[in-house]
Amino acid sequence: MHSVLNQKNGPSLSFWEQTSFLPSADVAIVGSGIVGLTAAIGLKTARPAWHITVLERGVLPSGASTKNAGFACFGSMTELMDDLQQSSTDEVFSLVEKRWRGLQRLRELVGDAAIDYHGWGGYELFPAQDETYRACLDALPDFNRQLSTITGLSDTFVVNDSGMIQGFGFQGVNGMIWNQAEGQIDTGKMMQALLKKARSLGIEIVTGLEVTHWEEESGNLNLAFSNGWRLKSERLLLATNGFTTRFFPELDIMPARNQVLVTEPIADLPFSACFHYDRGYYYFRRIGDRVLLGGGRHLASEAEQTAEFGTTPQIREALLQILNEMILPGREVQVASWWSGILGIGQRKRAIVQNKGGGVFLAARLGGMGVAIGSLVGEDAAELILQA
Repeated sequence: MHSVLNQKNGPSLSFWEQTSFLPSADVAIVGSGIVGLTAAIGLKTARPAWHITVLERGVLPSGASTKNAGFACFGSMTELMDDLQQSSTDEVFSLVEKRWRGLQRLRELVGDAAIDYHGWGGYELFPAQDETYRACLDALPDFNRQLSTITGLSDTFVVNDSGMIQGFGFQGVNGMIWNQAEGQIDTGKMMQALLKKARSLGIEIVTGLEVTHWEEESGNLNLAFSNGWRLKSERLLLATNGFTTRFFPELDIMPARNQVLVTEPIADLPFSACFHYDRGYYYFRRIGDRVLLGGGRHLASEAEQTAEFGTTPQIREALLQILNEMILPGREVQVASWWSGILGIGQRKRAIVQNKGGGVFLAARLGGMGVAIGSLVGEDAAELILQA
């Protein structure tokens, strides 16, 4: 099978490039993040003869998969309590279960060593033993009962004493709840492992090609790229998360920018786990001898509903204040780098996996939990395609 390619803006493809890199596909997948690669792996495993091409507009996966903080989590207590204000108990804990199963599936798929997984737990910090903290303490027995059938632990959430808070060296923290089922991964190693597995199966991964639109043509889809090239495919999966409304603007998916910093090396860091603060809007963790800190989009929620990468003075200042005054008070800290990632959020937190008809499918709206649910969403999308 050869693709029909139409070069308008760029150099013409050679015969070898057409036949070796961009032949017609049984399935073309737009997006080489967790969802796109997991879907590709699932499809190729089930249909080894299919030609599957993953298309990525960036040189690297350019959404959130290589830009997130690497938290292997399923929600802090205050995040889940906020969710319970909007959804039923069954719906909230059903989603928690999917996040938990997704984390286990990711670990099974590539192995703990490949993603540098550590189950060191995660702590939610409270600036005072206020009404929110007391509400968490009151809800603790019920939360642990609900979670026991999911995590297998009798006490998933545990209250920590002031001695441990002092040991971590935090300033202005008066309460702390430990989620002993939480872990952390190396996001870059995770993506390298998924890319390696996909390529080992014979999945074609092409970077630097942006799909702008497609047309139905003689029972196939004719995909158009921004450089004028075209590719034919029988089926198309959009694994584009926060960028999906470029193609389907009517969907309940909004891009949300999250800003992140990582410090220069710091001697004698007193903690290793993950941490959540202010209903999960801030989060930080240790990476080797550095601190990663991100969040703060709630400070300018409308402005941060953007698909544009970048950082802003307001959120940078807020993150630096937390870093210097709460996490590492009285210590000289230098920031090594800043970046941002684009999430896909909506009114509901459940991911969207749909057959849009005409051979087009989509898997999006990870709700900031891509590490947790990305593998299951990708596999669900693959199953939907196989059943169509």
